[in-house]
Amino acid sequence: MRDHPVLAAAALHGVRLGLDRMRRFMRALGAPQDRYPIVHVAGTNGKGSVCHMVAEVLRQQGYRVGLYTSPHLQRVNERIKVDGCEIGDRSLDALLVRVGELGRTLGRDLIELDEAEEALTYFETITAAAFLHFATVEVDVAVIEVGMGGRLDATNIVQPVVGAITSVGLDHTEVLGPDIACIAGEKAGILKPDLPVAVGGIPPDALRVVRSMAQTRGSRLVVYGEDFDLMRDGSGFAWQGPCSKRRGLSVGMAGHHQVDNAAVALAVLDLLPLELACDEESVRVGMANARIPGRLEWLAPDILVDAAHNVDGAVTLAAYLRGRSERPRRTLLLGASREKDIRAIGALLAPHVDRILTTAGSHPRAMAPGEVASALEGLSIPVMPAGPIEQALPLARAGGGEVVAAGSIFLVGAVRDLLGIR
Repeated sequence: MRDHPVLAAAALHGVRLGLDRMRRFMRALGAPQDRYPIVHVAGTNGKGSVCHMVAEVLRQQGYRVGLYTSPHLQRVNERIKVDGCEIGDRSLDALLVRVGELGRTLGRDLIELDEAEEALTYFETITAAAFLHFATVEVDVAVIEVGMGGRLDATNIVQPVVGAITSVGLDHTEVLGPDIACIAGEKAGILKPDLPVAVGGIPPDALRVVRSMAQTRGSRLVVYGEDFDLMRDGSGFAWQGPCSKRRGLSVGMAGHHQVDNAAVALAVLDLLPLELACDEESVRVGMANARIPGRLEWLAPDILVDAAHNVDGAVTLAAYLRGRSERPRRTLLLGASREKDIRAIGALLAPHVDRILTTAGSHPRAMAPGEVASALEGLSIPVMPAGPIEQALPLARAGGGEVVAAGSIFLVGAVRDLLGIR
């Protein structure tokens, strides 16, 4: 499904963080998010990968698993999956119609409030639809990815059985705060009393904030490098946690960073209640089979896409390019949303490519190719505006060698569209 009238209307309300509106709405729906156990995952980077890993292991064990992630690459259906399959158009339409009708009813009933203030945003609308869908199809467990931050994110109305904070880095600073400590505080907003939370390898300043909030709220933290760790062994690794040890593991996702994400995912699985326990074979197969589109994904022998849209993501992509055994001629197709630090992203990737063509997809927040090129002025390699992605991709491929498309999740989706990949 490309668009829906309910989502189009909700998009007009912009981004408005807060929980009161979502709580009222979900109470009116009967609180479907309370009908199944939930794993709740926050983080600047890596949270999508961890969600996919945890969901796939649980699925391999035979549980019926709901998975909610964001944003989508090509179709909004990607955000809501059960047992690895996207929700169908008909089911999604019915859910959105129901959510939209209830929203209009609440707006009329709450006459003492501003109806526009009561209206759900785009993210709140699709989140409500996901919670309702998982209850309707009676999942055994749902894995829920935080959209932005954590404290005031629409998903934070849940009462999870396990939480995770995968990483803390500088992203969405205009909303979450200007420094690591502020952003860590927002991520740690998912902490709740008696909640066990797996914490990835986050900066010391961030860890201090998370520890302080955990102590205040009565959450139990297990921290990478302290309470759990991994030992690399060639192409595989072993993992040691507070409750178990696992050997002979591998990840099916590209990039050395995915092993670190796997360590967090394994800690999450280790913290699950006994009724959601997974055996060794399910863990081994699930970790090896888990995939997430748009992350270090080769769409063709000459086209690599990666949703590196912040500095930490660019560092990861740069490390992957640096570590490849061959160094062919490379063109970077670079585009980004207006709020991103495109100068820093471009500077990190420039040493690993021969030229940069700036481009844009059709997303309304996308910077114009000329703006991106101006932001990259002074780099040591050629930078040229190449127009919309429909023009830029053929131009990049015509130069020969490899094409790397990065800087925006929406740009990655546009490249997949152009190549006919779903």
